[in-house]
Amino acid sequence: MSDRSDIEQQVIALAGVAQAARMVDQVAKTGTYPSAFFEASLRSLFAFDVPSTEAVFGNIQGVKLGLRCIVDMLTDAANEDNVAMGLYLRGLFKLETQFRKRADLQEVVATRLGHVNFKAQHFSDDAVELAASISSIYQDTISHLPYRIKVKGSVQHLQETKNSDLVRTLLLAGLRSAHLWHQLGGRQRHFILRTRQLVTAAESLSRELSPVEGNDSLH
Repeated sequence: MSDRSDIEQQVIALAGVAQAARMVDQVAKTGTYPSAFFEASLRSLFAFDVPSTEAVFGNIQGVKLGLRCIVDMLTDAANEDNVAMGLYLRGLFKLETQFRKRADLQEVVATRLGHVNFKAQHFSDDAVELAASISSIYQDTISHLPYRIKVKGSVQHLQETKNSDLVRTLLLAGLRSAHLWHQLGGRQRHFILRTRQLVTAAESLSRELSPVEGNDSLH
């Protein structure tokens, strides 16, 4: 059981969505991404039997970027990067609503993610290789839902197979976090009704964190 408050658990899940959305935008525009947070988002796809919300991302450190993004997005909504991130965020919530109604797709995704997790544990644990496998899951399942998220960025970067795989992996990770947010009682209208609470909780959680070693910045 988690000793986090309900709002803190919701914010951690929301940070997972925001983190994925921010990195989708970055990969699409620049072909780069912060590896530490990409790893945390990717691994969240394999974390279903965990003791707490933050354990989905390894620990609270795993969504440091997402927590920062929540604060930025809700306090500076007019910023160009925050506008783009907000569009992906809303798209992920809309996609989650459709996915939640498809038990058949949920079963397929869960089964195939289990196979990828087995591969990660017993064969290759390389994040880029795993992203290629996860990308194919997204194409075979989520891409067939009526709603599709339009990814905007550099044509040059988006045409690279590696970047396309990274984007689809991040979208699936964002979808997983959006589903967790819903399970914890989060709703889209909370962005308007509970903005101050969300920002306060995100700032409070951020203060717990120490710097992540390695590349945790956005370029």
